[in-house]
Amino acid sequence: MLKILSHPAFAKLFAAQIVALAGTGLLTIALGLLAFELAGPAAGAVLGTAYAIKMIAYVGLAPVLAAAVSKFPRRAVLIGADLVRFGVALCLPFVETVAQIYVLIFVIQSASAVFTPTFQAVIPDILKDEEDYTRALSLSRLAYDLENLLSPALAGVLLLVMSYHGLFVGTAAGFLISTLLILSTRLPKRPKSKERPFRERLTRGSWIYLATPRLRGLLAFNMTASACVAYVLVNTVVLVRDGYGMGETGLAIAMGAFGTGSMITALVLPRLLSQLSDRKVMGNSAVLLAGLTVAHGLAMQTTGVLSWPFFLVVWLLTGMLYSAILTPSGRLLRRSANEEDRTAVFTAQFALSHACWLLAYPLAGWTATAGSQAVSLLVLGAVGLASAVLGYVLWTPSPKEVAHDHPDLPADHPHLKAHGHGTHTHAFVIDDEHQVWPTQG
Repeated sequence: MLKILSHPAFAKLFAAQIVALAGTGLLTIALGLLAFELAGPAAGAVLGTAYAIKMIAYVGLAPVLAAAVSKFPRRAVLIGADLVRFGVALCLPFVETVAQIYVLIFVIQSASAVFTPTFQAVIPDILKDEEDYTRALSLSRLAYDLENLLSPALAGVLLLVMSYHGLFVGTAAGFLISTLLILSTRLPKRPKSKERPFRERLTRGSWIYLATPRLRGLLAFNMTASACVAYVLVNTVVLVRDGYGMGETGLAIAMGAFGTGSMITALVLPRLLSQLSDRKVMGNSAVLLAGLTVAHGLAMQTTGVLSWPFFLVVWLLTGMLYSAILTPSGRLLRRSANEEDRTAVFTAQFALSHACWLLAYPLAGWTATAGSQAVSLLVLGAVGLASAVLGYVLWTPSPKEVAHDHPDLPADHPHLKAHGHGTHTHAFVIDDEHQVWPTQG
């Protein structure tokens, strides 16, 4: 897996991702401390609102901002977004009111809504070979999981020698180093594309996404992952403290088990995907994840909480299955769009997948509060299972090259000259010449 780091452009971009993730991890911890200083016991409500603002920026603004910057060079877009995040991070130590937190979080997450899908869409242009790209996706998954595990430890060490305001400086340093690494990286130019009105640029990614069967299935599997893992992220702290009577160490162990499971899958997935189809890996993992969540809920409903070791095994398996659903997503997006539409499709995935989280997070909190931990697991598991079945239905298997014809195109159209008149076969993606997925040959 590590041999792809011999590719100089990818190695620099991966390093940029790591330092930016480290900065983001420090930001999460520092933000919690800042919220407590400003709001005291109401800090949870402040953070909840801040994270809701984050999701709204991701879901509502990502397509708008992507359409607005679609004509700019991608390196300029990435550097501009990083510089905005750098500037906001430097402002955070001087915040004096909760309202200022909300404004700055909205700005920094809006910049992330531009940066992340643009960054994700650049990688397949750099790594043309699918096996290399699969390794890159697994490496990226490992980076996310390691950030979740190591950022709290790093923050703890830094807090021994500085106030939490210093963590914001660490965040700013992460974004600045990311900027410098991208500045020193030579990126492929944007593919040439025809001039389109803003409204078409705004909706094009979602149109391609929702018109492609495998991406509709991907969205349903994303809902499974969001529903089941929302319980882990929202309710683990309550389950560990109230159910097992443990403190912060217990919470760290539980989340460590979840992260370890995700990393295990990231390590074995490239070899697994060389033998099994994406649909089989992602779909089976979605069904197993939902079934595991329902089984956990039934066990808790009938016999109470699981034994602590068994609970950690369940969280390990949950992390493994979650990673198996999410990690191959980039492969599907890459093969489902032409180069000129790739950023738009990655942006659609970014917005739609976060819409799933926007539904799952409050559902996880509300079902546990209004019902019980067991009820929350059963409801979220049922949503996940229904979504997994829907994903299998929506993602109808199709060959890599699809036979079709174009009775609507003129005989001298460049596409017919390239591929032949009448029924012809080639790798099929939704674009201007292929606006509907063929249901027959």
